[in-house]
Amino acid sequence: MARMADGAGTTDRDRARGRAAGTAVVDPDVPVDAPERIPLAEPSLVIDPDDLEYAVDPADSIVPIGHVPVVRPPVRARRRLIPPMPSDTARGWIVTVALTLIGGMLRFWQLGWRTDGGTPLFDEKYYAVQAAEMIRTGGVEDNQAFGVIVHPPLGKQLIALGEMLLGYTPTGWRLASAICGTLTILIVIRAVRRLTRSTMLGGIAGILLICDGVSQVMAHTALLDTIQTPFVIGAFACLVADRDLVRRRIAAAVADGSMTDFAGGVPLGARWWRFAAGFLLGCATAVKWNGAYWIVAFGVMSVIWDICARREAGLRHPVSAVMRRDFFPSLWSLGIVPVLTYLGSYWAWFSNETGWDRHVAAGGNGVMGALRSLVTMTLAMLQTTDGILTPTDPAARHPWESKPWAWPLSGRPVLYYLAGGEGTTGCGEGRTDCVKRILLVGTPMLWWVSLAVLAWALWKAFGRLDWRYAAVLVGYGAGYLPWFTIFDRQMYFFYMTPVAPFLIIGITLVLGDILGGAAPARTRRRRVAHPVSAGEAPEYDAAAGDSDADDGPAATGRIPWRLRIRTWTGTWDGRTVRLVIVCGYVGLVAANFIWMWPILMGEPITPERLRWETWLPSWG
Repeated sequence: MARMADGAGTTDRDRARGRAAGTAVVDPDVPVDAPERIPLAEPSLVIDPDDLEYAVDPADSIVPIGHVPVVRPPVRARRRLIPPMPSDTARGWIVTVALTLIGGMLRFWQLGWRTDGGTPLFDEKYYAVQAAEMIRTGGVEDNQAFGVIVHPPLGKQLIALGEMLLGYTPTGWRLASAICGTLTILIVIRAVRRLTRSTMLGGIAGILLICDGVSQVMAHTALLDTIQTPFVIGAFACLVADRDLVRRRIAAAVADGSMTDFAGGVPLGARWWRFAAGFLLGCATAVKWNGAYWIVAFGVMSVIWDICARREAGLRHPVSAVMRRDFFPSLWSLGIVPVLTYLGSYWAWFSNETGWDRHVAAGGNGVMGALRSLVTMTLAMLQTTDGILTPTDPAARHPWESKPWAWPLSGRPVLYYLAGGEGTTGCGEGRTDCVKRILLVGTPMLWWVSLAVLAWALWKAFGRLDWRYAAVLVGYGAGYLPWFTIFDRQMYFFYMTPVAPFLIIGITLVLGDILGGAAPARTRRRRVAHPVSAGEAPEYDAAAGDSDADDGPAATGRIPWRLRIRTWTGTWDGRTVRLVIVCGYVGLVAANFIWMWPILMGEPITPERLRWETWLPSWG
């Protein structure tokens, strides 16, 4: 219907002319207050030949009546493909080596300075002495104060190597711990880089581990938990690498069509990463028996990963496929290899006829007799350790023992070293009342967020099926939860030393979630579409002035600080803000570690500073 120009209405052409001329054209058919109508694009019936949705004609799947169509299980290619590793290989190794060297400097700093009058500190009195016995007697222990050997030999053998090199000195018996503490930093960086596909997050994990008070103090102490840590975290890193290897081989088999050529899927070939994980888990158990918990936990985790890999490849019965193809190789790598490694740690005991309890079993000669003696001695060791209970009388308890529920927050540390007092100098000019402490305590900025990190990890693992968080929970739980089954035993916070790297990895994953992925280029350009160029002042109301400035811009020639900050932050995108948050947290952790350095290293401080360092009453 035609519209008259004088009042009956206006046409689209009239509206266009009005907009071009800058005048308003009123349409009497449209209310004045109605929102402007947005023209919608006409629907297109043209099919894009490159659209994957139309790449396959549905009519091709039609079969004659009576025939069974081919059933193709859905295969999620995106889940099947392995995310590529970062391309900055050289930079990744530069970051790894640089942080490892920095961490090693801190782990070796003043390694032999603090002693108990020249003798070992705390439980060093057992392991340093037993390591010296091994040097004297050819790798076995003797003259046991408890009448039995309390732990397997590998950790004490490694301590003995340091004493062989540097003598029976504090640096000698702590050398193995410092080396293991440094190696843990390297392994964590590489493991996190593989988990997150980010060199930056791997570096952040290394920085956080360097700044962990527990890891720093334990690297200066000849205890078995420090030596066990790189074996545990190394096995974890090997299994993560094995997971990538398995999925890469399965993806290649799916791509070339060989996945369906074998019952249960294509054979995966030798899996040396998994074999290495079994060897390292055997070493961890040969240091302390609680390594067996990680053998069970990591073994189950590896089998579940294999099941998921074959299911994502399109196999209809992934569990039976894993039982057919992967069960026995898994049993060999993660079951038999750790046992053989554990037995191999007793090489000196088997070859020494005068070793402790070498012939405790009747007929202890020969291989089977030696194995019977080892089993008898092991049962005696278990009985002894299970008998070290917390006294019912509070006055008779060890002053620094604690229970597992206090460990995640580092609620009850352990005092390793106490010195100073009247006549001690070094904490300030004219001060003669300096004190020295070495307190095994976690950096609060790391350990006090542990419950929140664990809660987030649980949600991500079960709510979002994020395998990375699930792996961290497995590693953390295998080292922590079993202690609740024997909580009437006498326990100490240093049992959490092998668990600390998993806490660091979990925190780093959370920081990765906060940081997120890189914003698209279009988004970044849109957010900085109108930046303020150099030398160009933004609009400023001279009449309003700036309440925080003494003079206006006309008098000083300066832009008020509030406007400068608003202009600067206005060019930020969301990723920049998140990066500032992550860097701020890492900076707080580093500052917290520096502040606590005196009570981690036994530096002389004033009594007032000691009170400032003691953040909780349970630390005193």
